[in-house]
Amino acid sequence: MNYKEKSLQSHKEWRGKIETRARVPVESKEDLSVAYTPGVAEPCLSIKEDVNKSFELTRRWNTVPVITDGTAVLGLGDIGPEAGLPVMEGKSALFKVFGDVDSYPLCIRSKDTEEIIKTIKLFAGSWGGINLEDISAPRCFEIETRLKEELDIPVFHDDQHGTAIVTLAALINALKLVNKKIDDIKIVINGAGAAGISICKFLLNYGAKNVLICDRAGIICEGDETLNPAQKEIAKLTNHNHIKGLLKDAMVGADVFIGVSGPNCVSKEMVASMNEKSIVFPLANPVPEINPMDAKDAGAYIIGTGSSEYANQINNVLVFPGLFRGAIDARARTINTEMMVAASEGIASCVSEKELNRDFILPYPYDRKAHQCVARSVKEAAIRTGVVKD
Repeated sequence: MNYKEKSLQSHKEWRGKIETRARVPVESKEDLSVAYTPGVAEPCLSIKEDVNKSFELTRRWNTVPVITDGTAVLGLGDIGPEAGLPVMEGKSALFKVFGDVDSYPLCIRSKDTEEIIKTIKLFAGSWGGINLEDISAPRCFEIETRLKEELDIPVFHDDQHGTAIVTLAALINALKLVNKKIDDIKIVINGAGAAGISICKFLLNYGAKNVLICDRAGIICEGDETLNPAQKEIAKLTNHNHIKGLLKDAMVGADVFIGVSGPNCVSKEMVASMNEKSIVFPLANPVPEINPMDAKDAGAYIIGTGSSEYANQINNVLVFPGLFRGAIDARARTINTEMMVAASEGIASCVSEKELNRDFILPYPYDRKAHQCVARSVKEAAIRTGVVKD
């Protein structure tokens, strides 16, 4: 099937993937008087006295926008906010279908960090949480950090943390199959942008000890003044032996490869140089770092991609609907590391020991039980770690 042509035709027919529907009757004078004027003045005054009542008296509690500036959309790069709208609409549809979270796209015509932060803050009183999407590095790091510091609702950059959460879930189950432990293995990450750096930090937090992260110039190493601030920070936490070289050098003797970079940058020879029972996750979309069939021919034991065309799809859709469902149900002020780890372990747990095999390390993205498990796990972690509102 030619998904590109089918998708374009379907989008013409759909004319949008989401819509607004009224939740209340407006069929009579009494209906209008209660839902609108004059009755609506009473909840307005109640919220005026206590702004937190907006979570009880409006749909704010269940509303999460998908916000982008269009600078890092899929693997397409900086295509502009309007061009990113089909992706944001799609994510909003997934929010509703899999998490029953009301969501809509907000595409900002600005690349100025301060302007984006100010715009989001001005609208924040309308939302129960914020999902940042497809904002290029390194600006995305500051935007998320500042918003988390200055707002009291969950703020989550999905390209960073959603990718990290689902990647860890896949790795947890893959390591069971190869009988290896995370603190014993060598991990190579290709791509030192938002996703790569977040995955790296998350895996280190989970117990990884030996991680090399690469960008276009090769292995990132502390002391390289050409690195941006985020890369300089991650360089201090990785590559403790100050190894220099290219991606092909990093992959020699590696147990795990994770790609969040670009198409066809990994050769069969690189995969063949990895350790036995290697785990290869080329996640670039729409074209992975190496074709899965080539990776298999080169000796990869477990392969996962970001595509639904192959086994083991490692995709953020398993994360964000349940993550936000759990966070807003708990009335969490933020999404912390413990909640994200709970999401990873929740996803991994949805594949039973009997089901687990080389071609099935994650539940399918459309498995509603998996989303419910994530929501439950995240809510429990939020309560346990004390980040819920009083």
